[in-house]
Amino acid sequence: MKSELGQHVSSPETVTSTPPAERSRLDGIRKFVPGVALCAAGAAVAMGIKHFIPTLSPLLIAILAGAVLANAVALPSRLAPGLTFTSKKLLRVGISLLGLQLVLGDILNLGWGVIAMVVAIVVVGISGTMFMGHLLGISWTQRVLIACGFSICGAAAVAAADGVVEADEEEVLTAVALVVIFGTLMIPTVPLLAGALGLDGFHAGLLAGGSIHEVAQVVAAGGIIGGLALTVATLVKLARVIMLAPVMVVLSVMARKRSGGQQTQVKRPPLMPLFVVVFLVFVAFRSTGVVPAGVLSFAGSLQTALLTAAMFGLGAGVRVATIKKVGSKPFILAALSTLLVALTAMAGVFLL
Repeated sequence: MKSELGQHVSSPETVTSTPPAERSRLDGIRKFVPGVALCAAGAAVAMGIKHFIPTLSPLLIAILAGAVLANAVALPSRLAPGLTFTSKKLLRVGISLLGLQLVLGDILNLGWGVIAMVVAIVVVGISGTMFMGHLLGISWTQRVLIACGFSICGAAAVAAADGVVEADEEEVLTAVALVVIFGTLMIPTVPLLAGALGLDGFHAGLLAGGSIHEVAQVVAAGGIIGGLALTVATLVKLARVIMLAPVMVVLSVMARKRSGGQQTQVKRPPLMPLFVVVFLVFVAFRSTGVVPAGVLSFAGSLQTALLTAAMFGLGAGVRVATIKKVGSKPFILAALSTLLVALTAMAGVFLL
């Protein structure tokens, strides 16, 4: 008896083995590590380049770096879970933190005319893009992603919309690639257009903030025009970012209606996604003016790091072969959407 008890107590298997539930949980975490680590490394490189070349956006650098890497070498399959986790889950955390960069008072100080212009840009941009995409025979989800990305805030809006409508990965990657291509083309185009039209700094800023897709792209174009234009362009763009919340609610309602006949097979999206709720809470919290400067600085750095890592993850999913496979229609819609948003912004500038 004693011998058996001693053998039982000293059994290595009993002493060192990990409970199955804990082992399963650890394995579940480990599978994300390689892909997340790669995205973190990509983000570090992109932010390092930004440090030496301030005019470049780390988000755009990360998207391009991820795409170049994915098309230059065959990425191991073990990276896939971490890449997906970063480009979806961590991206939503970054979008939520973006709320801490927005102060409602600054937006309201632009005046009701500018606010009405921003609302018109988003509403006309989305509805017009959806209509044109329908005429082109593009799927509803692809139209939604392009419409939100081009009318609100670029790749972040594409990812936010995907969180509501659950589009195919191919459609998400196509929309992100189109945002990068057409938004980048707008960086030199808008300053040249503003100069040709003889716009002053304020109105040139309105045009830049109202027509360009990504926040970083707006900053780049505004910086080319001048200091006043940069300030106005950034505020107008942030006003468009705030429109992300109501648009996501409307999308949720539409998505719930579209899945209404398949309630047993398809999980209906929430009326307001959690990351949008957190985004609004952060906007309200920041607008009170009680958030310490140190907290805002840390949150801003964390938000940039998360979004940059997420953009690298999204870029790593872009395959040239995939983009070619989708055909010319999404590119046509992207060009038309860019033109529509720019014309709406220009109309607003001249009306003001």
